[in-house]
Formats: sequence, structure tokens, C-alpha cells
Amino acid sequence: MVPVMFLLLIQLIALLNGYGVEARIRRYKWEVKNEFKSPDCYRKMVITINGRTPGPTIRAQQNDTIIVEVTNSLFTENIAIHWHGIRQIGTPWFDGSEGITQCPILPGTTFKYQFVVDRPGTYVYHAHYGMQRDSGLYGSIIVGLPDGESEPFAYDYDRNIILNDWYHNSTTEQAVGLSKVPFQWIGEPQSLLIHGRGRFNCSSLSVPSSDPGLCNTTNPDCSPFRLIVVPGKTYRLRVSSLTSLSALSFQIEGHNLTVVEADGHYVEPFVVQNLFIYSGETYSVLVKADQDPTTNYWITSNIVSRPAPNTPPGQGVLVYYPNHPRRSPPTIPPAAPVWNDSRPRMAQSQAIKARRGYIHIPPAVSDRVIVFLNTQNEINGRRRWSVNNVSFTHPHTPYLIALKHNLTQAFDQNPPPDGYDFLNYDIYERHPNANTTSSNGIYRLNFNSTMDIILQNANTMNPKNSETHPWHLHGHDFWVLGYGEGKFDMFNDPNKYNLVNPIMKNTVPVHPFGWTALRFKADNPGAWSFHCHIESHFFMGMGVVFAEGIEKVGKLPSSIMGCGQTQGL
Repeated sequence: MVPVMFLLLIQLIALLNGYGVEARIRRYKWEVKNEFKSPDCYRKMVITINGRTPGPTIRAQQNDTIIVEVTNSLFTENIAIHWHGIRQIGTPWFDGSEGITQCPILPGTTFKYQFVVDRPGTYVYHAHYGMQRDSGLYGSIIVGLPDGESEPFAYDYDRNIILNDWYHNSTTEQAVGLSKVPFQWIGEPQSLLIHGRGRFNCSSLSVPSSDPGLCNTTNPDCSPFRLIVVPGKTYRLRVSSLTSLSALSFQIEGHNLTVVEADGHYVEPFVVQNLFIYSGETYSVLVKADQDPTTNYWITSNIVSRPAPNTPPGQGVLVYYPNHPRRSPPTIPPAAPVWNDSRPRMAQSQAIKARRGYIHIPPAVSDRVIVFLNTQNEINGRRRWSVNNVSFTHPHTPYLIALKHNLTQAFDQNPPPDGYDFLNYDIYERHPNANTTSSNGIYRLNFNSTMDIILQNANTMNPKNSETHPWHLHGHDFWVLGYGEGKFDMFNDPNKYNLVNPIMKNTVPVHPFGWTALRFKADNPGAWSFHCHIESHFFMGMGVVFAEGIEKVGKLPSSIMGCGQTQGL
């Protein structure tokens, strides 16, 4: 008994001195199923988690273990859930990318995700199978600091908001249109949602319905989002975007937004009236309730970077307590930014720097440079998106399993190109040869090497048109070294890189006819997707896969197998 009592005494002393406090285990049980909902007053089939969309918010502290048991109760669809921004260090098989890190979760089965949230910040989770994110399968992950530690900025209350766009067609209808000949584009969204709530103009239906419940503006599902604030208090708003297509501007009428966090990293604070946010990005902004407390104020989201005249703005209400929550602001909603003026969007991108005292200095030089030219092309008459004239296709056997078990027939062993014809390619013109090729080949990175990625935007198949693309990297954060207009100059532009205080992020836009330069360490063993976060663009081939340190990946759990050549392993 003496040794046992001695160990207990040591543990008690350690706890009293603040040492040896174990991280918590946070357990969740989710049922994913189809339900009819009316988030913008128009009823459609959506995907819910425990009856909700957005799904439950995961709240944890740094170094906690998250265990989520997901039961797929959809009738005919597989699912997979990606934990966006969580690097999955030591657990690459739980990244949640179907076809890359796992086989899908089949209807009627339960799958357990288990991973550590190693860094505080604002993150999200969402479907990563087909285009299911567009059906409502998404939510927030909020990771706080350990007890006793504090943020480098002060606030009184912490709230989170997810911004989204919303389509009335199902993801299956959208996918069929994108895959057919002739090409059928999904169009602009019918609504914008602020934390799952929007307002569609039911009178604009092209064919009036005899079903009075199909579009009903009195449905409580679509009552406006309301954020209640106490006068004089400061609020940390964690604003995330999980749009399917749209780049957004977010604003709160009459209130400044002080940006303090981006994708889990502290930002040198700066003030904006409009927060430009792209799909997959997360920000924290500080808002002080310092305006006239006798009135309420508009919260709005608007589409930028695309013409969307028929998509109404997202609208919510900032309610000053004790005003009645249903009292509308006495003003009209603030005007939206000019949709095709890219200058303020570029200026905000360039303003985001790492906060003093929290700067992670990047390596001074890289070991390898890959330039990704983003183009729109065709394969046998089918419209595709391509990277260096290669359109990505998912294999039937997930890359992580194929690489670990040396299943060389599971995907193309030829790597895609590291660049394009820099000298002769005109990024401002529609390319005369629109044909491209498809491949499921991957980029193999030397473990622990330093990688530079240059995202180069170009003209689409429409004249004088270039689109904004938000690119998301799984399994890593990267340093954002710089942005530029026009064609990247490999001889001169690297001299302009910010190597002093670059922000680290996991999602970043490349602006129309512009370039974005990133740097990261290939130090997380696994197979990781890097792709445009616009659902239709990734579906149409705008992505790549990086593999690094596969020999260091531990034994793969059997739960991720069962598809393609993994059967029987």
C-alpha cells in the first residue's frame, strides 16, 4: 500500500502546483439524416446533425481529445466529415476526406472520429463527400486556451456566426448539371444565410406552388438571426464562411470590426467596416456595443467578386438589450461593396499580418517551388477546372491506404507537372486550346522539406473573366508570403515576400488575374488534399494531393477501409 499512497501523494502535489493536469476527452454522438427544413423560408430536403443545421458546436480546450461517433442515417448517400483547420497530427486517417484519407461512411453504419485539437482558435467541420456541404452538413469548432491562460486581447462575451449561401436545387441536381453535355452551370445562390437563417422572396417563384408550405415567410426556420448585446460590452465574434460558391462581405451597421484572429492565428489588429471572407476562412473580430442603445442594427452579408443581382443579401439583427428582439432597425440595410472592385479585397488580404509576440518566422528559403495555374477547360465536351492543365479525379481507393499498403495500381503513379508554360501562356485571354486531361496522380513531397506554392489565376472560358478561388490545405498551416496582380514573376516577385511577420493560415484566396504565394513545411506524415473550397470547382477537378512521410504513418485503423482495393486488408 505504501507505493500506491506515495504515487497518490505525488499526483496531489502536482495538481496543487498546476502540473500534470490532463487534457479532457470530449465525446459527441451524432446522427446524420435527411429532414425537410426551410432555412430561407423555402422548404427543401437538407442534411442535419441531431436534427439541426448548422450542426452542434464543438467546444474544447487546447490539447483536448475529441471523439465523435457519427451514425449515417441517410437512406442512400455515403458521408464523410472533415475537421477543417485541425491538423490531425498523428491521426491523418481521421482528416475526414473521402477518397483521400478514408472510405466513406455507408448508410446505416457508425464511424468514430478521434483526434486532438492541438491549437486554440476558430475552426469548422463540414461534409467532404460530393457536394454535401451545400446540403447543410456543417458546424463550428471552438478551441479555447488551457485554464489560466489568456488571449492577447480583451472581450466580455464570445459568439460564433457561420455565413453560407443557399441553393434550392439538391446537390445531386447540381452535380448532374455540372457533369452533363452541354454544361449546365449551378447559377447564383437563391439566398444568403447568417447562421442558418435567410429570407427568400417567395413571390419571385417562377411557378407558383399550390402547396402553401413550400415557401412561407412566417416559418420560424427562417426568422432572422439575432445577436443580443449588452450596451458597453465588447464581443468576440468568430465569423466563418462555408459558402458553396460565394465570396462575401460581412458588416454590422454602424459598428467597427477589429480583426484579431484568422484561421487560428493571432492577427496584428486592424479595423474594417466590411470583412471580406472567402469559403473556408475563419476570423475573430472584436465588436464593441457602443452605439445608441435605444435602437437595433442590421447585420448583413453580400456577395462580392461575382455578379449576383437576384440573390438577396443575408440579413440579421444586432439587438441592444433590453430592446425587443423582434424590433427591426429603423434604417435600410447598409449598401453592399461594389461587387467587381477587387482593390479593397486585395488590400484586406495584404493587411493581415501576424501579431507581434506571436510571429512564427518562416524558413528563409524553400526546397521546392510548385506553380499552380488555375484554368477552366473541357474534356470530351464536359466543362472542368484544371491545375497546370490537369483536372483532378478521385480514385476508388483512398490515397492514404494505397500509399501505406503500396497499392500501386490504385492511382496514377505519374506525378502532375510542377508548373506551366510561364513564358508563352497569356493569363488575360481565353486559351485557344480549351482541352485538358484528367489524372489522379499526386505530388510526393520530401518529408520535412520547405515547400513554396504559387497560385496563379487566369482567364476562364468566358472572355475577360477571372474568378476568385479560395484554396484550402489539409493537415498544415502555411505562411502567406504575398499577393500580387498579373502574372507571377519568378525572378522578381520573391524579392517582395514578407518573411518578417507573415500570417499563417489554412485557407487563402487567389484574386482575379492575380497570384498568391504560400510556404509550408511538409512535416505532417500523411496524404493531404489541397483544393479550391468552392464546392462546384473542386467537384469539377480543381485540386491536388500531397503525400509526405508515409513511412512514418502508424498502423491504419480498419474502420477507414472497405472500398476499392482496401477490401480484405
